[in-house]
Amino acid sequence: KIVGLRRSARKPSHFQLDFALKLNSALKKHGVSGDLKSPQQLAQHVISLLPADSRISGYEVSGPGFIMVTMSTECLSGLLQHILENGIEAPASVKSRVAVDYSSPNIAKDMHVGHLRSTIIGDAICRVLEFCGDEVERINHVGDWGTQFGMLIAHLKETFPDFETQTPEVQELTEFYKAAKKRFSEEEGFKTVAHKEVVALQGGDETNRRLWRSLCKVSENMFLDIYKRLGISEKLQVKGESFYQDRIGPVIDELESKGLLVDDDGMKCMKIEGQKVPLIVRKSDGGFGYDSTDLAAIRYRFVEQGFDRAIYVVDAGQALHFDLVFAAAEKAGWTKGGKVAEHCKFGLVCGEDGKRYRTRDG
Repeated sequence: KIVGLRRSARKPSHFQLDFALKLNSALKKHGVSGDLKSPQQLAQHVISLLPADSRISGYEVSGPGFIMVTMSTECLSGLLQHILENGIEAPASVKSRVAVDYSSPNIAKDMHVGHLRSTIIGDAICRVLEFCGDEVERINHVGDWGTQFGMLIAHLKETFPDFETQTPEVQELTEFYKAAKKRFSEEEGFKTVAHKEVVALQGGDETNRRLWRSLCKVSENMFLDIYKRLGISEKLQVKGESFYQDRIGPVIDELESKGLLVDDDGMKCMKIEGQKVPLIVRKSDGGFGYDSTDLAAIRYRFVEQGFDRAIYVVDAGQALHFDLVFAAAEKAGWTKGGKVAEHCKFGLVCGEDGKRYRTRDG
């Protein structure tokens, strides 16, 4: 617990150790005193005791007491030569079944740079895990459900009057989304119609389901073109929000039976210890949001599919959301037996105004 070696972000050092800081605190805690009064002095003393090693070109003390380690050129070139001659050897590890959730763009919207970052990082993670011998399932959790489809279907029906007999072909889907969003924001009558259309869609109306599938197909073809250009694995499977809708009800029933839900002004919520905000498992109007869908998804992955590990490659702005979902899964007993859920977060991609890029407003 005292010695900790990790990669250094400070060049030209390759590694850093922080044990001098930890050891100094431990010595003070146990009343041990001596000539070494600070972590810096302790670190320098440790360096003076280290034997010469041809793999190391030098040590130095940095900041409050970090020991910085720089590898020798001979050592690094030798390692590279070994890789060139023998290839990279997979590390010894216990093989796991891993679900990796990445890319996850929204239907009817362009894939922005944040989705591209998730796509590239996620696919790289999958390749590394497969190289190490893990069984990996790539999951594209696309945004293919929700209230936005009400306004899209309403606009589609007005734009293509023959929708009853001919499935419309929307080529410029992003422009179509912008037009629908503008009407939804400005026309109260259109907003009312859009709400009725999404209710019909979620109720199983066959015409609305057909139009919804046509919108999804156009988007998925757009995404596939980008994936092909980036060299993304064809094993990435679309399993979007709509896939889990039939599982949300049983999940709520299970959580209710375990006494994990509370009523809050008409909402069904799940409170997590140490967190100020709860998960809203069911809204006051009876609807479901991201919390409900992601709870159904994580249960499906661990309980129904039996994965050992689930990795979510999503930007850091969703950190609180995943903290809540992972804690809820643990509380419900879905991750027992050593199963692990991880949020592989990356930085937000922002515009010149310092705000994150969003496609929600077109």
